[in-house]
Amino acid sequence: MDRMIYVAMTGAKQNLGQQASVANNLANASTTGFRSELASFRAVPLVGQAQGTRAFVVDSTVGADFSPGTLVGTGRALDVAVQGSGWMAVQAADGKEAYSRDGHLQVSATGTLTTGTGQPVLGDNGPITAPANSDVTIAADGTVSATQPGTPPTITNVGRIKLVDPPATALVRGDDGLFRTRDGKPAQSDAKVLLAPATLETSNVNMAEQMVKMIELSRSYELSTRLITTAGDNEKSASQVLALN
Repeated sequence: MDRMIYVAMTGAKQNLGQQASVANNLANASTTGFRSELASFRAVPLVGQAQGTRAFVVDSTVGADFSPGTLVGTGRALDVAVQGSGWMAVQAADGKEAYSRDGHLQVSATGTLTTGTGQPVLGDNGPITAPANSDVTIAADGTVSATQPGTPPTITNVGRIKLVDPPATALVRGDDGLFRTRDGKPAQSDAKVLLAPATLETSNVNMAEQMVKMIELSRSYELSTRLITTAGDNEKSASQVLALN
């Protein structure tokens, strides 16, 4: 009976973890450029003496769904979307390079170009900054220009967004939602990656699919808890039979 309880218990625990992933996907269904999380169950044998029949049920995080979202025109000069595969380089909270497809860009009070969630956008020489009181535009190749008022207006090239396209297998998602290379080394710039100006990419989360998955996980959790109850009842019945004998 303990084997049934062990498998059902670990299955229920990991089931809750997968429900958290699905909930995170649903919460980010409207987040610009979001990539939905993928996960699956797998069995892992328990290593140890006299435990060959035991096995863990663990949540195996496959990674992310890298299929593209839908490109939607906004007409806003600071909105950009990565066309096809590729990423924009940003500076994470720890100061290291990370990658995002959040193209809802802003200019901070200090003139730094940032993503919608506040990460500085990186160019070849670090974060890109624009002069105060200037109109910022972004070209398809990532070139950032700042136009300052005057007669005639002054147009300054303030940098070029670092665009990269490492293999999907070389990327891992962090707890902050940003992607990084598995080896921690910065990816090389790729001139083939282009941006769509005045456009945003929607999240690639399929709402209907995620809702169905949440229902399936809920039922799976209920089944695991029923197995635990059943195993306990069977053990009590077996103990009563042995007591009568």
